[in-house]
Amino acid sequence: MSVCPRCQSEFTCAMADNTGQACWCTALPPIAFKKLPGGELKLDVLCFCPHCLPLWKAEREAEYQKNSPQ
Repeated sequence: MSVCPRCQSEFTCAMADNTGQACWCTALPPIAFKKLPGGELKLDVLCFCPHCLPLWKAEREAEYQKNSPQ
């Protein structure tokens, strides 16, 4: 089992937990690296849970929109 670094809930990450199956997160659209601060993913985590990953992604996209020239 994996533990979400954001909410501390346990969940199955098929890739980190080596289940041999595709993970649920592969069904989500990717986030563009240009939308990440400095264009880099600066986290020491393997994955967020199914609840937190979409929230994290939305926060990065909102931050990008706020800081992008209009």
